[in-house]
Amino acid sequence: MGEIKLKFKIFILFFGLFFALFGAQKAQAIRIGLNEGIFKTYVGSSQNANFIDGNTGKLLFVSRSYFPYQIKAYGNSIAIKVKGRYYDCATNAVFVQNPESKGFLATKRKWYRGDIVIYNIQGKLTVVNSLPLEEYLLGVVPSEMPSKWNIEAHKAQAIAARSYAIANLNKRNSHGYDLKDTPLDQAYGGASSETPQTTRAVLSTRGEVLTYNNKIIPAYYHASAGGKTISAGEVWNHDLPYIQSVNSFDWGIRKNGHGVGMSQHGANNMANKGYSARQILSYFYKDINFAKLRTKTSQD
Repeated sequence: MGEIKLKFKIFILFFGLFFALFGAQKAQAIRIGLNEGIFKTYVGSSQNANFIDGNTGKLLFVSRSYFPYQIKAYGNSIAIKVKGRYYDCATNAVFVQNPESKGFLATKRKWYRGDIVIYNIQGKLTVVNSLPLEEYLLGVVPSEMPSKWNIEAHKAQAIAARSYAIANLNKRNSHGYDLKDTPLDQAYGGASSETPQTTRAVLSTRGEVLTYNNKIIPAYYHASAGGKTISAGEVWNHDLPYIQSVNSFDWGIRKNGHGVGMSQHGANNMANKGYSARQILSYFYKDINFAKLRTKTSQD
């Protein structure tokens, strides 16, 4: 392999651009598409939850905990089944909010942090999980990497996933959300997928992102490259200066994924050899800097 040349440029960015885009807590929220094009779903909660008209803000009703409420498309409106009967909510958007921040909402047979929003779009339902970015990452890292892998690999995954998410906000805005919960964007299993070690990896890298020319990059990654990663231009017909073909540290593992950017198996193998998360990332993404997002303070 030869010597790996590593560059460590850890910048804490407090410029107006980052504050304007990511400084306020609301701006750090992300919308994840859980389902779309369906006629019926359900939502439950670990505590009493508020069902709110998404257009007017009017409280529709307060649900009881640990009870699945059936929800269906009703023409261009949304109907909810309460006590054996469907009631027309007279709105095309229902916002399900857990009053207690420590509560969880359930849909798609999983528990989720944050809120659930249900839209009726042309007679079919779209289900979205809206939650803070850092809480979203708690459900991404264990969905993208086995929880028993090296924690430095988990940290590298957290930083790459955070960068990818921010760089792709509004990617699927026409569908009513930012990213899908599948590998088409990033695998996301909600609170049901969280583990102690992957949570520690997210918390210990809180706010850290990868930048190139002062812009957060979409830090592409894949399961394994089969020995050598490839340039972005070989897949998407346009090169990215921070992604070059390198040995992927995943020899003997069948190629799985597009082969661009960080190999997840390679990252874990490097971590097992003693490399840190930043060393791993600086190897797979060339000439990048490490930045930290500014969070809202009482003085802002």
